[in-house]
Amino acid sequence: MTLPRLAVTLGDPRGIGPEIVGKMLRDGRAGRAAELLVVGPTGAGAQVDEPIGSWEESGDDARAGQLAGAAVERAVSLARAGKVDGIVTAPLEKSALYRGGYDFPGHTEMLASLASSRVAMMLTSADGAGGNDVPRLRVVLATTHMPLRDVASALTRERIVDIAAITRAGLRDWFGVAEPRIALCAFNPHAGDSGRFGSEDDDVLRPAAQEAELSGPWPADTVFVRAIRGEFDAVIAPYHDVGMAAIKVAAFGHAVNVTLGLPFPRCSPDHGTALDIARKGVADASSMIDATLLCAALAASPSRRAGQASRR
Repeated sequence: MTLPRLAVTLGDPRGIGPEIVGKMLRDGRAGRAAELLVVGPTGAGAQVDEPIGSWEESGDDARAGQLAGAAVERAVSLARAGKVDGIVTAPLEKSALYRGGYDFPGHTEMLASLASSRVAMMLTSADGAGGNDVPRLRVVLATTHMPLRDVASALTRERIVDIAAITRAGLRDWFGVAEPRIALCAFNPHAGDSGRFGSEDDDVLRPAAQEAELSGPWPADTVFVRAIRGEFDAVIAPYHDVGMAAIKVAAFGHAVNVTLGLPFPRCSPDHGTALDIARKGVADASSMIDATLLCAALAASPSRRAGQASRR
């Protein structure tokens, strides 16, 4: 059996990306699951196969963001050309990315633009990685990187229906879930309590859930527990932190970020650049290893290949 080929970007060269990529390569498990092509600048502390410039220790955050963004561009170009079957991205810093000339809030939005795709951000645990002691939970974000004060206006019926469609297709085509059971997490405490704590759940989320055939909206303090216990295959969270808090409490260090909706799988670890511990040799590569293993599994999955064939 031919192994899938994955592009692995180094992320921000000032952060722990080069270290966790190096540790992932030395670990060996990912290398047995996929052929790995490391994309990034030379001089960052990790051997690269596809160089996109050089990094000097005196470089500033703008240079770091420029190199991190260029690595993502190269990886997407390789994937769209069919030269790799998926992408694994080490963390980048969003402010540095912006200063480096890339006006995107993060990886997810940049990938959507580069691949001309409608995407959804999923955090998942225990999907072929992390071990049996990690609870299974899949969380998809209806809104991603925006101030909390802007979420209510951004959380439209159309957005929820669109995210639900992307989620359902991703679960079916990439994860092999034939009939996905998807729950919608409420926006307000107690799902608004019949409007006492806000009207968004009754006026926006409930009609959207009915149209998209979702269960809910269910209060945040119970819906993720129900999903962990097996009642749902995924939960759509209305905003970034309610979803991220749930997945990271359940499986921090073994959760994986998956961008649904792309024409190729993309995975990344569940943490950031950790600039405070970079180059100290203490960074934990567990989530990077899990991300690479999951990306390899998704790239090779029969359900994904069947989904691609059905859309030709």
